[in-house]
Amino acid sequence: MIHTLVAKVKRVLQGYGVMAASEEEVKLLGSVGSPFVIRVQIALELKGIEYKYSEEKLGNLSETLLKYNPVYRMVPVFVHNGNPISESRVILEYIDETWKQNPILPSDPYQRALARFWSKFIDDKCVAAAWMSVFMPDKKEREKASEELLKALQFLENELKDKFFGGQEIGFVDIAALFIPLFQEVAELQLFTREKFPKLYKWSKEFNNHPIVKEIMPSKDQQFAYFKARAESLAAASK
Repeated sequence: MIHTLVAKVKRVLQGYGVMAASEEEVKLLGSVGSPFVIRVQIALELKGIEYKYSEEKLGNLSETLLKYNPVYRMVPVFVHNGNPISESRVILEYIDETWKQNPILPSDPYQRALARFWSKFIDDKCVAAAWMSVFMPDKKEREKASEELLKALQFLENELKDKFFGGQEIGFVDIAALFIPLFQEVAELQLFTREKFPKLYKWSKEFNNHPIVKEIMPSKDQQFAYFKARAESLAAASK
């Protein structure tokens, strides 16, 4: 049913000249289970953009990916008409500026600035701390990271004023924040409960139950495999 609805929307958009699939070359290089790749996939689906997906194996990246992203050598890489773009938040902004339908960033300049601020906050304070709270070998370092993560989550709890960070619909900050409930499930952490963070808890349920999110989100086993491979890749690189 969802696929049928999306297909109808695509046809309407093409009819108005918003999306000309025959003239567009849209590719996404990613790895199943990567929350950063999932960010891009959700944005593309929200906007009804057709794209070709190419799977990359962590630790054995293709020559194509290394050519497109020689600096960070990571997924995701988004390619539009031969032009590569890396870094998930940068890709999200590009998608939103290129395809105007179903905007994920606010139209108001101040609100757009706030969305950029909080999405960067999530990557800097939440994603990094969540990762270290699980994969740091030293117990004290893991505990310190957990404390920092809880402080960061409290800021997000206070910032959440509506059904989603983007209001009644999923927006830029919501897509950036998907890492948190995803990581909680995969690592089996109690990052936020109904008692500690009631608004974030409710938000995570609403977000995960969104039809597009449910359709895109990989299985727990696929997510776990990605995190395991990522941890092994980082460990090998540090030797």
